[in-house]
Amino acid sequence: MTSVADQPLTGELSAAADTVGALLKPAAPVGIAFSGGVDSSVLLALAVRALGADGVVAILGVSPSLGSDERLAAHEIAAFVGARIVEVQTREAANPAYRANGPDRCFHCKDELFTRIEDEVTGRYGLAAVAYGENADDTMRPDRPGSRAASSHQVLRPLAEAGLGKAAVRAIAAVLELPNADKPAAPCLASRIPHFQEVSAPKLAQIETAERALRAMGFAESRVRHHGDVARIELPADDLVRAVSARMRERIHAAVTAAGFRFAAVDVLGIQSGAFTLSALSVPRD
Repeated sequence: MTSVADQPLTGELSAAADTVGALLKPAAPVGIAFSGGVDSSVLLALAVRALGADGVVAILGVSPSLGSDERLAAHEIAAFVGARIVEVQTREAANPAYRANGPDRCFHCKDELFTRIEDEVTGRYGLAAVAYGENADDTMRPDRPGSRAASSHQVLRPLAEAGLGKAAVRAIAAVLELPNADKPAAPCLASRIPHFQEVSAPKLAQIETAERALRAMGFAESRVRHHGDVARIELPADDLVRAVSARMRERIHAAVTAAGFRFAAVDVLGIQSGAFTLSALSVPRD
């Protein structure tokens, strides 16, 4: 199998990858705050291409807001890329501001992650810097308070600095043949809880159980929004008809109630990225 270091990039993608590498080389050895999503996977792969496997450490934050399937997939992606991966246990749930679940929840989560990395990883692995997978499109969004945490911890964002937006990141992932190149965005489980309703481990477990059951039914992408007794299920538009078919309705209801909800509702608007935060900030959705 050809390694990611050997996969050829051409044209603008090659130039952008070279820019990412140039930004990382002075910071080597570097830790990559790694979630297993496409952005952080591409950053990890480009870091390995530029610095070699010995110059990079993938760092995965583990807490109840990370689904077990996502955790396993992150390890598989790191292995595919050829990068070392270490886990840090984050304790954002101990922070009342995080549990309060305001629009700044992601700040408190990322602040905890970067603090744990500083305290537990950088010295142990001799890291000169830490980077994370913010892309150029993310910088234009108002619902990314985690970016503020990155700035306060001096975390690098080479994808954004190189001008790589979502489409370019996906294109690089495809050329490098990353297994998750076509993977839908998978925000943390806490994003399914409406702002100002407390984030708790039991709620996160309900969401994870319900979404895993939906995946087992063939719904590769879903958001189970937690509204108390009601699970409001968001699916891509192409899945809506199948979800409300006579064959699927009872299966979905049974799976959701088995997860601890009383009611299952399929949202006709489909997947709504950033729905809670953008509404709280009173700005248009993308």
